[in-house]
Amino acid sequence: MTDKSAVIIGAGLTGLTTAFYLKKAGWKVTILERSKRAGGSIQTHRENGFIFESGPNTGIVSHPEVADLFAQLGDQLQVEPANEEAKQRLIWKGCRWHALPSGLKAGVKTPLFAWRDKLRILLEPFRKRGNNPDETLDELVRRRLGDTFLDYAVDPFILGIYAGDPSKLVTRYALPKLYQLEQNYGSFIKGTIKKARQAKSPEERKVTKQMFSITGGLDKLTEALYNAIGEENFQFDCRRTTIYPKNGSYSVTYAREGESYEITNDTVITTTGAHEIGNLLPFLNKEEKDTISDLIYAKVVQVAIGFKCWRGLPLKAFGGLVPHKENRKVLGILFPSAFLNGRAPEGGALLSVFLGGVRHPEIVQLDDQIIKAMVMEELKCMMLIPDEEPDLFKIFRYANAIPQYGVSTGERLSTIGKIEGQFPGLILAGNLRDGIGMADRIKQGVNIAKFLQKTT
Repeated sequence: MTDKSAVIIGAGLTGLTTAFYLKKAGWKVTILERSKRAGGSIQTHRENGFIFESGPNTGIVSHPEVADLFAQLGDQLQVEPANEEAKQRLIWKGCRWHALPSGLKAGVKTPLFAWRDKLRILLEPFRKRGNNPDETLDELVRRRLGDTFLDYAVDPFILGIYAGDPSKLVTRYALPKLYQLEQNYGSFIKGTIKKARQAKSPEERKVTKQMFSITGGLDKLTEALYNAIGEENFQFDCRRTTIYPKNGSYSVTYAREGESYEITNDTVITTTGAHEIGNLLPFLNKEEKDTISDLIYAKVVQVAIGFKCWRGLPLKAFGGLVPHKENRKVLGILFPSAFLNGRAPEGGALLSVFLGGVRHPEIVQLDDQIIKAMVMEELKCMMLIPDEEPDLFKIFRYANAIPQYGVSTGERLSTIGKIEGQFPGLILAGNLRDGIGMADRIKQGVNIAKFLQKTT
């Protein structure tokens, strides 16, 4: 056991994972959370026979740390792999959905891509690798694959993950694995083939790329972490939290239930969004604050819609994504009840519809009735639902939903590194760096805990 301790700002997945592993190592942890619950953006709702999420709907086992965390939590939760339906993705083009091809034969037949680009992909292994480290995703894809692959594969994929614009995202930050394929192997195709043939270590074999949820909802994961950490280590409804260096340590002050509190500790970890760092760390200079806060967050509206009796198109896919070029009002529609058990009553359906994003941030400001009318109009056209009232319709708005790793990312990461070097024991974490998915948050939390155990 150790007498080490840490204060963690934020009880989202990053903060919970960090706290979980530090506590296992014998550390005392104190988690300060602004809201009244743990879980951050992960929140599951149960209503009228439906189980639906108002944050991420699924995760992917894309890092070994995810499998390790599930093994550590053991019987405290039941991981639910997505079923076979989740393997198919739909893309909207013209007036109908088309399956995103997953093989050569389907790729030749699909109407999603132009013939010139289907032929062009045969030459992809022979193209020169890029030499611009800040090349945007649209530049990379146009250069290696062609315009229609950008418009009908990559653009909707980016809308589904980032609610973003490929012309604003720098590949090495937003999709680092794709960037490394070209840099390490000179080609997406050659890199994919060579990596598939390489022998995998035991750690690498844990990366199954399996999509997952948790039986009963994703909040069962954050609940299991909360229980393992211990409720006595959390402070909720914390307001006006600030951190100042103080005599080689850090003074953390916050208000709660009308009272002011101060904690002094050698180790403080922030897991908030970039836009909150200026108020949280008021001792930083203006240039540092501006550099970190210069991170655009997509504004997103998420709508959960449930039907106890589904009479629309058959739901035999993960969902459908809508390319920006198609000029629809929605970014995409997920079909959670098609690939996860128990999300809707028998014979019913649960959909999760996304609107807004970086190209249409104004949608988050529209009132509920306008949003409902937009969504129902799109569902009647795209999903062929009858003109009837759904049994569930819930709207969730996020002004700071998903960070966009654009051209300012390098300077931001450099500034964070400089601050952490200047102030040992202070760690700036969260989705302002290291990825946006659940697996990225888990990996970051594990790495922070390992780093602290080695260096303090």
